[in-house]
Amino acid sequence: MTLIIRIIDRISNASGLIAGLLMILGVVLVLTEVIVRTVFSSTIYITQEYTAYFMVAITFLGLAYTLKEKGHIRLTFIHKFVKVGKVRTILDIYAFIIGFIIFAIVTYATIDYFLSSLASGTRSMQITKTYLAIPQFAMPLGSFIISLQFLAEILKSILQLKTGEFEEEDDFESEALGR
Repeated sequence: MTLIIRIIDRISNASGLIAGLLMILGVVLVLTEVIVRTVFSSTIYITQEYTAYFMVAITFLGLAYTLKEKGHIRLTFIHKFVKVGKVRTILDIYAFIIGFIIFAIVTYATIDYFLSSLASGTRSMQITKTYLAIPQFAMPLGSFIISLQFLAEILKSILQLKTGEFEEEDDFESEALGR
């Protein structure tokens, strides 16, 4: 079980790294566009289209890493009543299962969307005529990876229940809000 968790965590780390690289690439593309417009009074034409593709890929590929690092916005009001321990871990498992189900459905829907573009050979209406299946692939891939990460979080919680070693309460959110 720990091997599966480590493999999924590494996949999520790699996905987060790719999202970070795409973010840097997007910034470089925008800066290049600014320089070309300012210095040469011209354009490179692809900036708006490709930064939009990058934003979608950054979002979907960054989801799993953000979940692994507990970076998503969480509603923790129930955690105020349920302190660290077995009940809280069971509550977390329930939430992770719901997240897993939701992203399994999103994965299915985005795979269908991707395969539809792949089968029809859809291209962008922009000057580049980009084969849309290429940027759309980030959606099912990212959805699948976050589904795996939800599974890893479920397994981590099950291990906590088995060993009885629960994570200490995280007061970071309360401190960040000044409470």
